[in-house]
Amino acid sequence: MKETLPTTPYLIRAIYEWCCDSGQSPYIAVKVDAQTRVPPEHVKDGEIVLNISPDATRNLKIDNDLIRFSARFNGVSREIAVPVAAVKGIFARESGQGLAFQLATQSDTENEPQPGQSESDAASKPAEPTRGRAKLQIVK
Repeated sequence: MKETLPTTPYLIRAIYEWCCDSGQSPYIAVKVDAQTRVPPEHVKDGEIVLNISPDATRNLKIDNDLIRFSARFNGVSREIAVPVAAVKGIFARESGQGLAFQLATQSDTENEPQPGQSESDAASKPAEPTRGRAKLQIVK
């Protein structure tokens, strides 16, 4: 059976294109962790909001697992790398329209098969109860 691809990177690319086509500035809200490469002096409460518009970035690449680009912070060019799994949302600065994503938690990844573990072993673990309906939050 073919593995299902996550939808998040595709949705990020779609909202990015929509913002650019609409003449709006796409911003991403990011939960900073050890794999996130951003200027630490701009991180507040473990989060950062980044302008990813064509005017603010250089060599923007939105892959299925990583968003990479270079941008200027206080006049200094910095290389930025954000795992797609750390993106909390993408929105247009001018209108606030966009999408919010539910970040994977430690308990969400516990049910995934580990290397060397068969799928039947992973399936024998009891499933976590669902947390309810996904919520959309406008980030300004």
